[in-house]
Amino acid sequence: MAPVVRPLRPSDVPAVAEVLAAAAPYQMITEEWLGWRLTGAPAAERFGVLVAESAGRVVGEARTGLLHESADPGLGFANISVHPQWRGGGAGTALLVAAERRLAGLGVLAAYAKVADDPASTGFAERRGYRRGRRAEFLLLDLAEAELPPAPALPAGVRLLAAAELPDPHPLYLADLDASRDEPGEVTMDEISYADWRTAYWERPDLDRDLTTVAVRDGEVLAFGFALTDGRTRYRSGMTGTRRGHRGRGLARAVKHRSLSRARAAGLRYAYTSNDAGNVPMLTLNRGLGYRPVAAEWRYLRDLSG
Repeated sequence: MAPVVRPLRPSDVPAVAEVLAAAAPYQMITEEWLGWRLTGAPAAERFGVLVAESAGRVVGEARTGLLHESADPGLGFANISVHPQWRGGGAGTALLVAAERRLAGLGVLAAYAKVADDPASTGFAERRGYRRGRRAEFLLLDLAEAELPPAPALPAGVRLLAAAELPDPHPLYLADLDASRDEPGEVTMDEISYADWRTAYWERPDLDRDLTTVAVRDGEVLAFGFALTDGRTRYRSGMTGTRRGHRGRGLARAVKHRSLSRARAAGLRYAYTSNDAGNVPMLTLNRGLGYRPVAAEWRYLRDLSG
């Protein structure tokens, strides 16, 4: 039976989470996060999810929207996953056609897609006109088995705090904005307002503010490491960054080391992280902490202006 593509309904959330867990477990996407994204995404993102249904079962999904954090106009995204058991049956093609139609209706001129680093996935993207861009690596650290290196020393006057201890998250927003301006990638993501940042990052349900760690001096956040959890055994590093005037002093390593140490003490076991393949400093830092590669994906781009 040919798959039918339609907008996601709230009742589809568990099935979509199941598809994502099977297709990309290293993404650590939970039902709670999906449900929140449907109602809590910034309005400027125009976030929407499509599902492919076959014989009454959700077999794939497409997350779509605008790259609203970029100053460049006309950029959007279409990230598609099909359950491994139902690949090859037309669900991916049907989802991509519907996703591109939705993006075109939003005025998108160029669509980005994250594509798993395997021949079937990259071949699918390239046959449909997508051009390969940058590669990202996903890494895993087993907190129950690994032994973390000693904690690095801190520069004079710098303290490590949990984000939950910040009287106001605005200094963290400023540090995130500054560190993101030269993060490796095709798209510069540095135009998000404080209100949208709070909605997209500070208020997301899987953010653990006790494990999210900041390096502070005189009230200024110099470095930070966002920590996401599934509330059970899994932990994922979000953005880890250092303000550009304070790099090279071990601050990123310090915030990440403390967060991982506290995650292990809290009973979490599987710690995931990801880095652009060209981000040698962060890849070196993570491998020094004991992370090992488990997966990779490519960023692909297609021109929709024609």
